[in-house]
Parts: sequence; C-alpha cells; structure tokens
Amino acid sequence: MALPAVPAPAAGLAGVRRLLLVLLILALLYTVALIKGLLIPLVLAAFIGLALNPLVAWAARHHVPRAASASLLVAMLVLASVLAIGGLMEPTLRWFHTLPAAIHSIAPHLRPMTRQLDAASRVTMSLMSPAGGREAIRHPAAAAISAWDLISAAPRIMATILTVLMLTVFFLGYGEQLLRRLIQNTPGFARQRDVVSVVRGIQAEISRYMLVTSMINFLLGLLTCGWLWLLHVPDAMLWGTVAMLANFIPYVGAVTTTVMLGLVGLINFDAMPMALLPALGFAVMTALEGNLLTPLIVGRKMRLSPIAILIWLLIWGWLWGIAGALLAVPMLTCLKLIAARVPGWRWFAIMVSH
Repeated sequence: MALPAVPAPAAGLAGVRRLLLVLLILALLYTVALIKGLLIPLVLAAFIGLALNPLVAWAARHHVPRAASASLLVAMLVLASVLAIGGLMEPTLRWFHTLPAAIHSIAPHLRPMTRQLDAASRVTMSLMSPAGGREAIRHPAAAAISAWDLISAAPRIMATILTVLMLTVFFLGYGEQLLRRLIQNTPGFARQRDVVSVVRGIQAEISRYMLVTSMINFLLGLLTCGWLWLLHVPDAMLWGTVAMLANFIPYVGAVTTTVMLGLVGLINFDAMPMALLPALGFAVMTALEGNLLTPLIVGRKMRLSPIAILIWLLIWGWLWGIAGALLAVPMLTCLKLIAARVPGWRWFAIMVSH
C-alpha cells in the first residue's frame, strides 16, 4: 500500500520565498547601479515633465498643441538655465580659487574653539606614532581639476543634458497618447475606468508635489539671496542658488548650506556676532519652511517619515551619487502616492508616512 505524499512544510516555503525576495532586491539594486547612466536621465526627465505638466495641460485646454507648449516651456527652461549658469560661473570659479586662502584667513576666529581639539589630536598621534610624535605627518596633495578633465567630460555632460531635454519634450507632448493606448488595451469598461481614475489621481498628485516643491525651494533661494544681500555678503545670488538646489535634499541639504554660510560669514566679517548672521538667518528660514510652509501647502498626505527619508537618501546616494541624493525624496514621494492607491502596496505607504 502506497504511503500518502507528505506536503512540504509551510514554514519552509515561507523561508524560500523570503530568500528569493532578498535575492530579487539585491539583483535589482545591482541592475539599478549598473545602468545608472540610462536611468538617471529618464527619471530626471520624468520629474521635470511632471512638474511642467500642469502648465502644458492648461495650454492644451486653451487649444494650444501639447507638443508646441512643451517645446516652448523646455526652451524657456534652457534659456533661464543658460543665463543663470553664465551669471554664476565667474563667482563660482573665483570661490574655488580663493577658498584655501580664505579658510586660512578665518583660522584666528576658530583657534579658541579648536585649541582643545588640536591638543587632543597631538596626544593621540604621539601615542600612535612609534617615534613618539616626532614623525612628520604626511598630508595628501590636494586634487586639482585640470582643464583637460573638463574638456574630456564636456561631450558626456552635453549628451546627458540633450537626452534629458528631448525626453522631457516627448513626455510632455506625447505622454497623453501613451496613456490612451494603455487604457485602450485594458479589457473591460469597469477596469478602464479604474485605470483612468488611478493614473489621473497619481499624475495630478505627483505633478502638484513637484511643482509646489520647486516653487518653495525657489522662494527659499530667493529669500536667502535677499538676506545675504542685506548683509552685504558678496555673491549673494550664488549662495541663494546653492540653498535652492540643496533644499531638494531634506535635512542634509539644509545642514550643509548652514555650514557653508557659516564659513562665508567668517570669511567676510571680522566680528563674530556679525559673522554668524548669514547662517543664523538661513537656519531660521529653513526651519520655518520645513515645519510651517511646506506642511501647510503640500499637506499631510505627502509628508514622509524622517527615518524613511534618511534611509532612502543613503541608498540612492550610494547607488547614484549626488544625482541619487537629489532624486531620492521625489522618488520616495511618488512611490508613496502610488502605493496608497494600490491595495497590495498600502503597507508601504503607511510605513514611510510621517
């Protein structure tokens, strides 16, 4: 008499599924890092398109073809970027050349604060050095960016910029056609209606988030520029632009800009209270923006957990570098909005919510 088949234990199958899920995640991370040169322009163009989509949709309602309005908006964006880069190039290069001497000039301001740290460092080095601290410490030579490095990198940078611009125009001009094809290929009228509702809702929320976030960061950069101009800080527009771009990276961007403005204040002012005003004013503005303005305008639906933001920043900064850090929070916000509307993914939206 044959014995009945023994079913596989459920715990063993669950363990295999978890192992396969971990392997799948690792494979995805490796793939994302491997093809970052392809994915970064795609993601960046998608977010620029989502930010500009409300303007293109408004023009379409007034009988302006989407391709024409998209091309005009991208051309205006390119013109504004070229003018901004042209105006900021000279002060940026000047800061790069004068920064070592400027840091040396603020050493007297920092000496009272660093004296104890220097003493502790000397004691530590004397303990670690076999010669009792008499061995000279070798400092690595500062790496200088040569003109040839910039020239050799220029074609790749220009190709990436052109790719992003072309993709943005196509996303804005022809994205609606792709959506119609998706709806037409969905079987059943009820499912088509659900797809339209979900896609339109996600598109509207993401577009609103991108547009509002960009406007808030622009306002913060403008206020920072005005504050530094009132304090007679040189190159106020440069530091306002830095504040605007860095604010796309939550927490890290604000802290980095505050430290940079602290150094700028120490370089340009002799009196310590006056030297702290640039960083102090920016810290007040970014605190009001992060705790009052952004939650009031964006709303609680799009607020993210600080822990989730930091983990996400670490992951994408590790995978894609600076580009990943800039795109991390918009990607996390988009995933949260999508997960909140997909029944099987709502746990993710709850996990990353504030």
